Amino acid sequence: MSKYSGLLLIISLMVGCSTARVEGVRQGTTGIAEDEAVVIMAKSYHLGNETESSFVKCLGKVINIDVIRVIPGEEFADLLFPWFEPRTAPADTKDLPALMKKPLVTKTIQANNVRYIIWVDGDTDKTGGGGSMSCAIGPGGGGCFGFAWWQKDSAYDATIWDLQNLESVGSVNTEVKGTSFMPAVVIPIPLIARTKSKACKGLAEELATFIIGSEEL
Repeated sequence: MSKYSGLLLIISLMVGCSTARVEGVRQGTTGIAEDEAVVIMAKSYHLGNETESSFVKCLGKVINIDVIRVIPGEEFADLLFPWFEPRTAPADTKDLPALMKKPLVTKTIQANNVRYIIWVDGDTDKTGGGGSMSCAIGPGGGGCFGFAWWQKDSAYDATIWDLQNLESVGSVNTEVKGTSFMPAVVIPIPLIARTKSKACKGLAEELATFIIGSEEL
């Protein structure tokens, strides 16, 4: 048996670990008909850095599965060009009444039966890490030895606008903290804590519950 077999057994049992929190604040009543849709859009550039498009797309895919019809944000912005472009999109619900007076905006929203816009803000950042690892190649072969770790935090906030009543009906936010490991005994073995995907799933499920109208947040 290799002298490294015990360590390899420990490594095989390790997994990236994470903790998650999801919270919501309700400011109005919600509900959605079968033929109504929602649009999920990233926070506009003029309010800060845009949320990753991959995260917004992930939310749409999860919510859209047999629960709520989702119109992609890019498609919605193209239909309503230029009013929902990053630098011209409304910053607050107080801007909605004036926007809804524009015939093309009203016609497009009604034609697509859009009930809610969900504005998403946030990102995933590396917040720490450490350890060391060295790799070498010799006449008998090569390999890596050592141990490294890093932590990532995924924090996202979603604000729900009701286009029927022209008001914000609440928000849902999530924060997932995770630590990933990479031990190496000849071959590096990444053990990843997938904070972004976990944040997407948790936020999407809570948003669906929120919009359908449950009071349990």
